Amino acid sequence: MNNKLTHPPNLRLPSPLPTRRELFALAACGAALRATAQTPVRIYRDYPRCLPDYLRSLADRAYRMRNAELAKLTTAAAVRARQEWVAETFWKIVGGKPERTPLNARTVGSFERPGYRVEKLIYESQPGFHVSANLYIPANGNPPFPGVLFQMGHTANGKAADLYQRCCQGLARLGYLVLAFDPMGQGERIYYPAPGSSRSRLGPDEEHTYPGRQMLLNGISTARLQTWDAVRSLDYLAGHPLVDAKRLASTGQSGGGTTTMLLAAVDDRLAAVAVSSGNTENVACANFNPPGSTDDAEQDLPGSGPLGFDRWDLLYPLAPKPLQIQVSSRDFFGTYSPSYIENGIEEFQKLRKVYATLGHPDRLAWFATPLPHGLTYDMRIAIYNWFGRWLKGESKPVAEEPPTSPERDETLFVSETGSLVQSLHGETPFTLNQKHAVAKTPAKLETLLGVTRPMPAGLTTLARATYRDTEIEAVEFASAPKVWVPAWLYQPKKRDASRPLVIVLEPNGRGAWHEGELYDSLASRGCVVCAPDLRNTGDLTPEFGRGSARYTRAHNSDEDYAWSSFILGESLVGQRVTDLLAVVKGLRARPDLGSRRVLVAARGTATIAAQFAAALEPAIDALYLAGGLVSYQRIVDTESYTYPLGNFVPGVLRHTDLPGLAAAIAPRRVVLAGAVDAAGRKLPVVEVRDEYGAANVDVRPDAVWSAEAMLGI
Repeated sequence: MNNKLTHPPNLRLPSPLPTRRELFALAACGAALRATAQTPVRIYRDYPRCLPDYLRSLADRAYRMRNAELAKLTTAAAVRARQEWVAETFWKIVGGKPERTPLNARTVGSFERPGYRVEKLIYESQPGFHVSANLYIPANGNPPFPGVLFQMGHTANGKAADLYQRCCQGLARLGYLVLAFDPMGQGERIYYPAPGSSRSRLGPDEEHTYPGRQMLLNGISTARLQTWDAVRSLDYLAGHPLVDAKRLASTGQSGGGTTTMLLAAVDDRLAAVAVSSGNTENVACANFNPPGSTDDAEQDLPGSGPLGFDRWDLLYPLAPKPLQIQVSSRDFFGTYSPSYIENGIEEFQKLRKVYATLGHPDRLAWFATPLPHGLTYDMRIAIYNWFGRWLKGESKPVAEEPPTSPERDETLFVSETGSLVQSLHGETPFTLNQKHAVAKTPAKLETLLGVTRPMPAGLTTLARATYRDTEIEAVEFASAPKVWVPAWLYQPKKRDASRPLVIVLEPNGRGAWHEGELYDSLASRGCVVCAPDLRNTGDLTPEFGRGSARYTRAHNSDEDYAWSSFILGESLVGQRVTDLLAVVKGLRARPDLGSRRVLVAARGTATIAAQFAAALEPAIDALYLAGGLVSYQRIVDTESYTYPLGNFVPGVLRHTDLPGLAAAIAPRRVVLAGAVDAAGRKLPVVEVRDEYGAANVDVRPDAVWSAEAMLGI
């Protein structure tokens, strides 16, 4: 075998030491390489962190503000003042306390079981807004009984859910009179039924949130509606002849635990409370994990962050009455956010100091089960013993649950059809919201939207490229602390200052650069074109937060970031307006661009930010809006709407609407091309003209998205 090292015949091996000629050649080659090579650099920022980082700063501000106020609760007088503030602030946040009206309660049936009797009830928490309920009356013992208001979690069959029936039956057999009612959108109170059915086409969570979005526009919420259902249900329970009104309690699991918290904030008749797996997690918490612990509409409190108000505040008015907090230790990854247990423990300790200040630290308790989310057996036993101790003075604990046997759903029905709306043709959350009187009053748009004026840094060019007759710049604009807006800037090589500067807004962001398409088409006609991404679009779509994949995937959405933004005091669309104002300011400040007329062309959901920005910024000379929503009022008036939450503004209809913005922009021109209603249906031109009626508004039938259409204005 030949082990000699060989090489191809044409390859010349270098000599052991380079010659003088070779040294000169190597030096010349190195100089040439240094002249032509570029050191690799990263030109783009980590844009997916911008929105999360900005919300972190808002959450941290709210967290520190609230902690500073809680630190002052060192006397009973300070605690009482905080309790009063919580109740007043809650009603303010959710849209005001409703008026008490006749319950019109009636019993429509009953049946008996060993140890208790069940009565079937219907009453009205608001005129024509019917509540279905079952009253569990003990067959043994001497009245008056302690009364327990049982509030349901988000089960489709409401009061008929298996574990909830078991708890109600167990309480009744232990000597409590229990009122169990269907929450809105559950059981016999379904408002969005599937065709030909009394069952929901949306599911319990969305039955709450779907009308809740619409209510936001009128400045009210499903938290207001559901809290009032609980208050009026407690009215019925407190007034029952077999109930001791001084021994009233409330409990509930999951969503029912959260509505129990809502009730505890506003009704001082409660003598004891057990919150089981409620959403006992603040939004503005330590180590905020964007978008935070957003949840169903009734669990999110818009505008609470800047006030230093959060979910745990709901429990402060109850102190020093007995309060048990129950959690599933698994819920920090199985149901709620990764901060659920950690934040709950932190806030529990803060509340414990308040109980100690009031002289009753023993009246606050924490109970944890390792089992998954649900009103498990051990939780039910803990509820029985908590109420036994504080409502009946019992010292011997309940070791086993009394025998229980859940009924079929139909057995508990109070209506013939299993649907109060179909049987009684009463009000729904949608119709109540439509009837909610809203008087327009002036308001500063910046305050309404939560807009912050752009930072002074302006526009930065990151890199340049060319395409045929166009020069392309990758640029960014400083918008808000920790927020930069990336954009493409296209300039024709042959400058024509008479052509406009066109800012193009796409619903999903600027997208990738495609040769010969719209941006280049506009530039080839002499326009300067800027295509930015606004917050939660394009490159500014946020990164995933921490936590289990199931949780983080579901919460990395425009919907959840919109709720988080509302809670922390700045609407998501308001943040996008801030971004757009930063773009306009940066472009105007650049000497080679500042003299051009500014046209903002937007389509689809991007049209809302364009309209608000034009109302705030006179430097925007014209708007071309293709396929945009015609008005917010259309959302309130459309039962089956499809419009996304990211463009909602809480309370906007108390002050203005999109037609009013267009009129305020006058005499600057506004083109509405192919305007749509809240379900995405294109509207007739005459209908849009009737809704607007301003001389500066040009209504066109189709949402044409082309250079010719934009420049034709």
